[in-house]
Amino acid sequence: MSMHGGGRGGPKRPAKPQFTQMTLILEALLVFFATLVAFGLRVAPPATVWTLGGVTALVLILIAGYVGRPGGYVAGTVAQLAVLGFGVLVPMMFVIGGLFVVLWVVSLRLGGRIDRERAEYDAAHPAG
Repeated sequence: MSMHGGGRGGPKRPAKPQFTQMTLILEALLVFFATLVAFGLRVAPPATVWTLGGVTALVLILIAGYVGRPGGYVAGTVAQLAVLGFGVLVPMMFVIGGLFVVLWVVSLRLGGRIDRERAEYDAAHPAG
């Protein structure tokens, strides 16, 4: 038996912000681990590596809190370029960062489509 009494269970959180937030948070973890790799490989002075990696990871987490607000998705898109830029220090980041660019685009498109389809369904099937 459902805890929601068989109904739809109330309003659902929009999918697009959920998908993009999760992508950005996972990407922040990726940047942290790439920072560890860059530090271990001594590709730049430690202060430079930790500053770049730490600031980028923090910015990704902050942007995750702003998706869905004006400019949030644009900031997330710009952040993808910053992550790709880490490929200069750790070449594998071009590949892994590229995968996250694909995840970002899929999150934007699929999340938007799910939200549109939910709205269409709700309009066609009013509660009550």
